[in-house]
Amino acid sequence: MKQRPGDFDSLAQALDYAALGDNGMSFYDGRGRLDRVLPYRELRADSQATAGRLLRLGLKRGARVSLLAETIPEFIGAFFACQYAGLIPVPLPATVNLGGRDAFTELLTRLLEKSNSEVCLASEQFVEFVDIAAAGLGMRFAGTHAAFAELEEDPVDVESSGPSEIAYVQYTSGSTRFPRGAMVSQRAVMSNLTGILKYGIKLQPDECYMSWLPMYHDMGLIGKMLTPVASQAPVHYLDARAFAMRPRLWPELMSRTGATISYGPPFGYELCTRRLRPGEGARFDLSRWRIAGVGAEMIRPDVLRRFADAFAAGGFQSNAFMPSYGMAEATLALSFAPLREGYSVDTIDRDHFSESGEAIRLEDAGPNHGPPRLFVDCGLPLPGCHLEIRDESGEVLPDRRVGTIFVRGPSLMEGYLDDPEASAEVLCEDGWLDTGDLGYQRDGRLVITGRRKDLIIVNGRNIWPQDLEYLAERQPGVRSGDALAFSVPDDGVGERVILLVQCRERDANKRLTLRKTIRSQISVELGVDCMVELVGAHALPRTSSGKLSRSRARADYLASKESADIAASS
Repeated sequence: MKQRPGDFDSLAQALDYAALGDNGMSFYDGRGRLDRVLPYRELRADSQATAGRLLRLGLKRGARVSLLAETIPEFIGAFFACQYAGLIPVPLPATVNLGGRDAFTELLTRLLEKSNSEVCLASEQFVEFVDIAAAGLGMRFAGTHAAFAELEEDPVDVESSGPSEIAYVQYTSGSTRFPRGAMVSQRAVMSNLTGILKYGIKLQPDECYMSWLPMYHDMGLIGKMLTPVASQAPVHYLDARAFAMRPRLWPELMSRTGATISYGPPFGYELCTRRLRPGEGARFDLSRWRIAGVGAEMIRPDVLRRFADAFAAGGFQSNAFMPSYGMAEATLALSFAPLREGYSVDTIDRDHFSESGEAIRLEDAGPNHGPPRLFVDCGLPLPGCHLEIRDESGEVLPDRRVGTIFVRGPSLMEGYLDDPEASAEVLCEDGWLDTGDLGYQRDGRLVITGRRKDLIIVNGRNIWPQDLEYLAERQPGVRSGDALAFSVPDDGVGERVILLVQCRERDANKRLTLRKTIRSQISVELGVDCMVELVGAHALPRTSSGKLSRSRARADYLASKESADIAASS
């Protein structure tokens, strides 16, 4: 069988191919020590045995199996077991965020109900949540992988999923609403894997992956679990929580394993740079890091520049950066920057951009141009993927005009699981997907400017929340990711701009000065009257994938104000 994912009709066939080689997956503990090694041939054998156990439960073809997507061999084995058994795996978040245990249990219960899963598997670490969440749902099995492995192992006939069947259900991160389950077919995922390997990263011999990305996120699941299998390449895994605790394990493992490909969202690169001691970057050998992918959220060039500078002495080259754009509704990838180009920055007139929605290059804006606004472009669409920028009436916009991004291609989802209304909101009858993202094109290349639902409109001007947040993050003591901006109704006369800033300072006078400084700079530079509120560390809400959630912050803010008003009037 050739080493071309396009030759495969399904993920089961991809694993069959991977099992013919000598490579596999390696798992590291929270201190960077090699914990377990799983050759692909062993993964295939384990998956087929698990497939038999699943079918012996009496599951019908297409039944859904929820799996807490932990970075462990058992999750991966169960995921591929569903592929061999003709079942649909549903990876679920495996992280207890700051909302606490009750919030996570509630989320898990709702996801099990919405997915109508008949089985739920987890490790010992999460089984107590599964026990509570699955109670009363009448599931055929809910428990640990170890307990499930003790079930009967008599051989049964299995028939793997075909090209038109659903390969998995990927729940979105829930940055703007409750997570929705994107149904991705075998044909769609194999098409996307082909595009990633052939046209995106342009797979080379002796490639090696390394990842700390959570496997309940599309970048981790497809990009760093399925892509290595489809390319028969070795991959090294670090749990996302271990990375968050010890970010320097990322360059450490890249150096030790000689990995050539690794991806991360901008906050991952920022966190790694922030935790690095002065001069420490020289102790890592990152000269073999061929592709440093970056995506999943807005990309700020200063974040990438600081990372490149910090690790330059260790051989890291800034042209390894590969900005990209994608989403779960399109399997994963939609566009990639050209290989070895690094990150390309488009510098535009910020004021003209806010007032007219046109991204004029600063050098073309004339002598009276406004301050600069920098965007990192995300390259060209994958072959077969068509992209349009449309205005509110659906008209296609020319280059450098901001609008909603629409895409069409072979890797789009079939729709949201058991939610035809939500599916109809984003999937057009002619095959186009409304991404909900805003952006513009320049010479066919895609530039992302934000989410449509996050855009703040004040007196007819478009205010980008990232601009407000950036001004706050420039202040001493405020870090990248410490600020979050949104707007709320202002007594029926427009929108009031709110900026929440995480602050570690306890001195009351210094806190007051920080608020005044931020508010003043926003007024001067953006011409916006903004209410600045300081909150405690780790107070800003995030999605399961770690992205800041403006919609959740807005809802929490409105709820807190409503509670305060009720208390004041009682």
